[in-house]
Amino acid sequence: MQKTLRNRRLRYSVVVIAVIALVAVFVVRLVDIQVVQAEELTDAAQSKRSIPVTLYGTRGSIVDRDGTALAESVIRYNITTSPRLVKKFEGKLGGTRVKDVTVDQALAAVAQASGGDVETMRKNIAADPKSDFAYLVKGIDAKHYEAVVALGIPWVYKEQQAARTYPTGAATGNITGFMGTDGAQAGLELAYQKCLAGTNGSETYERGEDGVQLPGSTVTKKRAQDGGTLVTTIDSDLQYMAGQDIADAAQQLKAESATASVVNAKTGEVLAVADYPTVDPNDVDATTDQGAFGSRALTAAYEPGSTIKAAIAAALIDKGLASPTTQVVVPYSRTFSWGGTIHDSELHPTENLTLTGILRDSSNVGITDLGAKMTTQQRYDVMREFGLFEPEPAIDYPGQPSMQYGASPKWDKQTDVNSMFGQGIVTTAMQVSSIYQTLANGGVRIPLHMVKGCQTESGKTIDAPDVQSKRVVSETAATQTVDMLQSVVTDGTLEGMKPISGYNVAAKTGTAEVSDGKGYGADRIISVAGMAPAEDPQYVVTVTFTKPQTSKWSSGAAPAFRTLMSQVLEKYRVAPSTTQARTYPSTW
Repeated sequence: MQKTLRNRRLRYSVVVIAVIALVAVFVVRLVDIQVVQAEELTDAAQSKRSIPVTLYGTRGSIVDRDGTALAESVIRYNITTSPRLVKKFEGKLGGTRVKDVTVDQALAAVAQASGGDVETMRKNIAADPKSDFAYLVKGIDAKHYEAVVALGIPWVYKEQQAARTYPTGAATGNITGFMGTDGAQAGLELAYQKCLAGTNGSETYERGEDGVQLPGSTVTKKRAQDGGTLVTTIDSDLQYMAGQDIADAAQQLKAESATASVVNAKTGEVLAVADYPTVDPNDVDATTDQGAFGSRALTAAYEPGSTIKAAIAAALIDKGLASPTTQVVVPYSRTFSWGGTIHDSELHPTENLTLTGILRDSSNVGITDLGAKMTTQQRYDVMREFGLFEPEPAIDYPGQPSMQYGASPKWDKQTDVNSMFGQGIVTTAMQVSSIYQTLANGGVRIPLHMVKGCQTESGKTIDAPDVQSKRVVSETAATQTVDMLQSVVTDGTLEGMKPISGYNVAAKTGTAEVSDGKGYGADRIISVAGMAPAEDPQYVVTVTFTKPQTSKWSSGAAPAFRTLMSQVLEKYRVAPSTTQARTYPSTW
């Protein structure tokens, strides 16, 4: 009896010990799971059901002076999946209930709805079958995205992103630049990256084992911030007209390239800057000429030729060294004591010309005779004050030539002379426009600019250009120079240009020889820069044509200048001139 009792107690003890040991094992395991491995296991579980999503900050728009979009972002969608969840399912496929929807059927339906490719989808899924992410199709619009969602496939998801579009296309492509796979590539897109770029945010959502998103599980971890709006001074309608004008003229002249610009003389605002050829930012690959990716008006350095003579004339008057009627004996050519020679563009007998006549006939010999009354340093300094020899300070645009000239010119004797008629020095077409804006504005230079500023998401305006004005020559010198330039139109090198009815126009032609690095050949760059109405100039128009073939004289640029100036005066309803053109005697 006692033995039986002892056996029972022993068995009871063994059971108790076993139970305690088992409990201890569970406790240890529980502590290990809930304490030791808690964070690791939580992360693992979360990673299987918590899905991160990038919230894209929308890139800001580039707009013209009236708010018309030149570049903007539109929403596009990527369709994604979790390869480990891709399998047949029961349910509806596009509203039609199907008992078993196979993977092939589902992918075919996605392809049809989105315009994607089934083989690409299969390849992306097969690349890592155990992963939680793969693209099915990228960059579809809202219409196609909604069609995919309507299919009701449980393992199909969306990823939202912004895509860049350019509503005005090639008309403003030279200004806006464009985006590439590596970000901003050219133009204002690149120059104002800091303004335009949005800041991405992030959120997560949870989904069940079946791959379906759990309602109410979305958590925003970081809010996306949109980029700012870049407000330009460009008039997109005028920009289009300018582009058409120079494209037509360049094709008639068989020119290699062409530029045109329109500037408000009173404010320095660039209303249009057109280039031919140019780039369509919506189809960059269609442009084979990489020089067209930007604006040659801003980036192409060239020897401007006789358009510089107006600046020399104004400086002579400003310094009291000449007047519009100063008399000069002008032979066809001139030889200097050190052996250098210059000549005028057309053979002529020795003439008695005034400074007005020198500008009218665009005499190289005449302008150098009077220009020599200034020292080399004085001429150099006044050219700098007119805006030459440095990038446009108020225009932030990639590719502008550095033009790092020193405080004093390092010219040889021939270049010193040639610089007075625009050879041996380089400018851009926009810098030439700056000279004529200064003259049109009574001798006060306002830095040319084509951006008003960046409006941030918070409403603050930043990146406004510094447009502090500076007097370059006296009002008298500027006015008299403008008056002299009217003779160029009435009976000078632009005499053959049809007048703009009702308006007095002041302008100057330029025919520059093109250097090949060794000397000058037969190629030319022809240009016209001018303003209207001459008695109170409101707008400055400049056109240039590089290496024209059908006409190599500056008169070949005149029709495009006249057409564009006429459009400007009409568009802005400029009051016609009420006085006759003021001119001075050209000969004596």
